[in-house]
Amino acid sequence: MKKIATLLLCSFIVSLTYASNSWIRVNQVGYLEDDVKVAVWISKENLPVKEFQIKDKSTGEVVYTGTNISDSRKQPAFESSARLNFSDFKTPGTYILIANEMTSVPFKIGNDVYAGASEIPLRYMRQQRCGYNPFLKDSCHVHDGITVGDPEGKRDGLFYNTTGGWHDASDYLQYVATSANAVYQMLFAYSQYPEAFADNYQANGDEGANGIPDILDEAKWGLDWLVKMNPDSATYFNQLADDRDHSGFVLPTEQKVDYGWGAGKERPVYFCSPKPQGLQKYKNRSRGLASTMGKYTSSFTLGAKLLSDYYPEFATLLLEKAKHAYQKGVDNPGACQTAPGGAPYFYEEDNWADDMQLAAAEMYSTFGKSDYLEQAVNYGRLEPVTPWMGADSARHYQWYPFINLGNYHLAVQNNDMKAQKEFIRNMRTGLWRVKQRAEGDAFLNGIPFIWCSNNLTVAFITQCRLYNEITGSDEFLEIETAMRDWLFGVNPWGASMIVGYPADGDTPADPHSAFTHLHNMPITGGIVDGPIYSSIYNSLIGVYLAKEDEYAPFQSNVVVYHDDYADYSTNEPTMDGTASMCYYMGYLSKQAQKKK
Repeated sequence: MKKIATLLLCSFIVSLTYASNSWIRVNQVGYLEDDVKVAVWISKENLPVKEFQIKDKSTGEVVYTGTNISDSRKQPAFESSARLNFSDFKTPGTYILIANEMTSVPFKIGNDVYAGASEIPLRYMRQQRCGYNPFLKDSCHVHDGITVGDPEGKRDGLFYNTTGGWHDASDYLQYVATSANAVYQMLFAYSQYPEAFADNYQANGDEGANGIPDILDEAKWGLDWLVKMNPDSATYFNQLADDRDHSGFVLPTEQKVDYGWGAGKERPVYFCSPKPQGLQKYKNRSRGLASTMGKYTSSFTLGAKLLSDYYPEFATLLLEKAKHAYQKGVDNPGACQTAPGGAPYFYEEDNWADDMQLAAAEMYSTFGKSDYLEQAVNYGRLEPVTPWMGADSARHYQWYPFINLGNYHLAVQNNDMKAQKEFIRNMRTGLWRVKQRAEGDAFLNGIPFIWCSNNLTVAFITQCRLYNEITGSDEFLEIETAMRDWLFGVNPWGASMIVGYPADGDTPADPHSAFTHLHNMPITGGIVDGPIYSSIYNSLIGVYLAKEDEYAPFQSNVVVYHDDYADYSTNEPTMDGTASMCYYMGYLSKQAQKKK
């Protein structure tokens, strides 16, 4: 009897050891009823999973026993892992998954679990507004700006009113590249799922309906700033402020950086330059204007189309500006990069043909001239696949935007069927390369963990969804869902990557933001940079941990993520990454509306 008791005690201790060193990751927001539904088991022990159960959270009843298990074996930081597939369980409700006596956090199944998801990114976008900030009910940077970096050396030192737009991240720099892409991403999201977006806010971001969907209000806020950054057909600005803005960790309304014109006064506004640019120690590698001109053009053209019913005169202005910007891009091929300052970091965009491809596709859609279609196809053939897709690494923002929506537009046009098939193949090739790289990964993650890896993840799931809708093919459905789930908690850290979403989940609580860290103000809706290669993290200037790492058991010598304000490389929300979520969040919101 004593021997049996001893054996039972040993068995209990072993079970506790396995449980304390094992985890189950589930999507904290939830799964649609017809989703590919997969949880991921990870363990510090070499412990296989033979079966798992799903219990109803309210009754404790076992409602499903699963044996559809893929052993993904050893992973960075873990000795064993497995994918637990319960796709055939479709009953709406709230559940807990159990495997090897380890229990998951509660999760939901239902087509309504993403109700209101389309509103989440817009919360952060409004908070990022420069000029009048509706979150603070105050204004900032009202003196911008003084011109610098004229490649011809003739117009430096002039004042232009460039107040407005969005702060790029938790610092307060502003870039045309990221802002124009954010504008386009929001406009594109609305064009695909207009019924998914509500009207609860005014044009200035204050509460109250104004008869215009909030996502269009937000896009117009960005377009107004882009118009200021392109005041005439000979003047194109690329950037507002530089890394001297990093001198203080304060709210934007409290910032007192002195660029030489007085504390808290004018900031420098940089011209677009086809030549290397930078006022201090470091310079970029600019060699053209087309990357920025293409982004101006695509945002102007789609903006004119979608805002014409609300702002007809503004739409006419946008179309005129689009024509000039497009021709400027045609005449000046090459990438126009952002300007560094005292630190070597800048957006190292090297590609530009994708920007001109999208610009030409939008010009064709707007004006109907076949020359634009031909030019779009020719630009597209210069870069059939966005180069990061399938790659192990890349420099910071080297291949930007992270999704080429020009490929999508050429894949759905009907006037050149040969080109249509060609660009559908191009979309598939990029997805296939990432899928191949994901083989053997417990989370099906084939995304390179470069700085802002979450932005690449959003781009990937967007392209998966578009490819599915164009072709009807489910070839990438599992990896699309896996990468969506990655953002919502099915990752080694068990953390959602969107601040405050879901409201009851494990989401970034200490992001790199003066709003939260200094004033405990929520910044709901912002997607943080995300996991980064350990080698990159260890090489960055000024990164450290201000507190004990709550995710220490899940870190590896391959990749890290920290919920710590002092780690700006993994836990800083980004404006353009957040805007890029609008399309997929619109799609998810639409599923809830279908149920009604």
